[in-house]
Amino acid sequence: MDLFQAMQMYVQEVDAGSFSAAGRILNTDQPTVSKTIAQMEAHLGVRLLLRTTHGLSATEAGLRFYDRVRTTLQQAEEAQMAAREAGSGLSGVLRVAAAPTFARLHVIPQLAPFMAQNPQLNIDIVLDDRTIDPVAEGIDICLRLGALQDSGAVARKLATTQRCVFASPAYLARHGHPRHPAELSQHQTLVVNHQTRQWTFTQAGSEVSVAIDSRLHFSAAEGTRAAVLAGMGLTIASNWMFTQALADGRIVRVLEAWQLPEVDLWAVFPGGRMASAKAREFAHFMGNCF
Repeated sequence: MDLFQAMQMYVQEVDAGSFSAAGRILNTDQPTVSKTIAQMEAHLGVRLLLRTTHGLSATEAGLRFYDRVRTTLQQAEEAQMAAREAGSGLSGVLRVAAAPTFARLHVIPQLAPFMAQNPQLNIDIVLDDRTIDPVAEGIDICLRLGALQDSGAVARKLATTQRCVFASPAYLARHGHPRHPAELSQHQTLVVNHQTRQWTFTQAGSEVSVAIDSRLHFSAAEGTRAAVLAGMGLTIASNWMFTQALADGRIVRVLEAWQLPEVDLWAVFPGGRMASAKAREFAHFMGNCF
């Protein structure tokens, strides 16, 4: 039994909550994970996991072992990085999750220089608009926009930008340019299904809330963005969603005298364990990009 590999499997199993989930993340099968951890328990002479019909849970000894092992694995990774020659970079696989539109516009274009700096590193990009559980899906770092819903997440704020109302000049030429938030009810508004239907604007201390009743809905932000570019309506989004379109005039801001809540970009790491050196370096790199 490779004790170091067994410790990696054990930490991943506790994080993932099952042998099968740990196996998927580690690219091995469930029996191998189960057998390896059983061998480690025999080697240590102590029960680390309780196996019940409801799943797996760590024993008291298992929890103490988990805390020490995850620290050991983190230190081992740091030691490997320190041992490499300067400039040799990171290695292994880094799994990154991000919303498809944001990734296409602002993450993927930045990958080339990061990978050039780290020629031994492979990157697995998971594109999904839903809120991914990094532990359950074996993600090293999630890039998320907006407020964090999971209070137990380990997160670092990378950047902040404004949220604005956007439309194409062609749409405004046909339907007019709203001057007050209340006028938005007379326009075609475009929203992603999970977005709130109540838009709240502020100006000089006063607040106006507008209820949105859209005829066109999208399951992903990419659909909303495409519809706005096609001149089909107005939407609220972060400046990041339309950076290039604003620069070349395909999109303009509407109601610029009114403010909307800002939106944050977060790096979210798997809760319950220390962020990997690869994930921390990538978060630092992306923060500098913004």
